[in-house]
Amino acid sequence: MTRRSKNVSAGRAYTNNEKRNDSKCNGYGTTEYRISKDSIKEFDCCCLTLQPCRNPVITLDGYLYDKEAILEYMIYQKKEIAKKMKEYETQQKREEKEMAELVKAEERSRNLKFMKMESSIVSNRIVSKSSISESTSRASYIANRQRKMMPSFWIPSLTTNAKNTKMKKPENSVLCPMSGKPLKVKNLTPVKFTEVKNCHEQKSLIAKKVRYMCAVTHDILGNSVPVAVLCTSGNVVTMECVTKLIKKDMIDPTNGLKLTDANIIPLQRGGTGYSSTNNKLKVITTTSAMMA
Repeated sequence: MTRRSKNVSAGRAYTNNEKRNDSKCNGYGTTEYRISKDSIKEFDCCCLTLQPCRNPVITLDGYLYDKEAILEYMIYQKKEIAKKMKEYETQQKREEKEMAELVKAEERSRNLKFMKMESSIVSNRIVSKSSISESTSRASYIANRQRKMMPSFWIPSLTTNAKNTKMKKPENSVLCPMSGKPLKVKNLTPVKFTEVKNCHEQKSLIAKKVRYMCAVTHDILGNSVPVAVLCTSGNVVTMECVTKLIKKDMIDPTNGLKLTDANIIPLQRGGTGYSSTNNKLKVITTTSAMMA
């Protein structure tokens, strides 16, 4: 290589590194960043209020709610469903009435057409000045009617009226705000968290960083620890405890009752408006690219 090829001035004026830095500063191109732990709710917080649950319940899909919050949500949704159903029934009655009027109008037009055909068979029509004037007046009437039907922004009488959008039949069942599946009160299982007992720490339960532990192994629970709820007792245990201890005999160690696979509900961790679960912590935003 020559001495000139190693010189920095031999490169282009706007380097690739400068372009990348300018794009990042000005918000151009695709950016990717990892969400911090402050954007993710704690495992023991309600999916609606995002606050620690006072009376926690869990759904069959593993979403944790405060009982008061989820019952209030279900009552509100039932009222909304009843309101939408009433509007839907009113719309159905209006459509039935319009269809009946259309059927009557078609029947009336068929009768008039039949009467005209009968009158033309009985007597031959003679074209006269009166018939010509009648046809011209009818043509002008049709033309005026079509002109009135045409929309116009400047003339108030010719502006079109917006039609009501056709409603779909609303769902009869209340849907879970997280999973979107039907939600019933009988499918809500009470949850019991085992508190970490520390006599030296005089903080409240909410202020503590370490609040709960596994009901069997006494391992500390957190967002990074997968946990499950045993429906027979409502106790929260780690998934490691489930795979290594409980799955062998399928017996609840806290009360001795038999378990099935349906009685072990994995608790959904994380999940806020920023990220769905702890497994998806990266956010990718795509914007317009900057041309060099």
